[in-house]
Amino acid sequence: MNKKELENALIFPQGEKNPYGAYFTGQSYLEGMIADKDLPFGVGNVTFEPGCRNHWHIHKDGYQVLLVTAGEGWYQEEGKEAQLLHAGDTIVTHAGVKHWHGATKDSWFSHVAITAGEAVWLEEVSDEQYENL
Repeated sequence: MNKKELENALIFPQGEKNPYGAYFTGQSYLEGMIADKDLPFGVGNVTFEPGCRNHWHIHKDGYQVLLVTAGEGWYQEEGKEAQLLHAGDTIVTHAGVKHWHGATKDSWFSHVAITAGEAVWLEEVSDEQYENL
């Protein structure tokens, strides 16, 4: 999916450059959707440029639900094969599960992330790991 196709497909705003960019390889964008301190979770739309992915991470004392809305991306849990994701796919990551997610090499990718608990950022997904998908 190219940038123009993404713009036509997005149902939520792309957002600004991701303030958590230090934990990503490549450029991502974040649109905060729900950040109510009275709720035990946050909701944001995350958009990845082609080749962008976040670092390995876990969710401590929480979880993450991904609702894929546009493009093609990857999701991988440690020790498992990577899953190719398309619009309409959903992922549930439970507390303490080491994982990463991001765009394919040649497609923009967007998902809504519903996240509870604290993200603990770990090492980068190496170029070798990513290129071998």
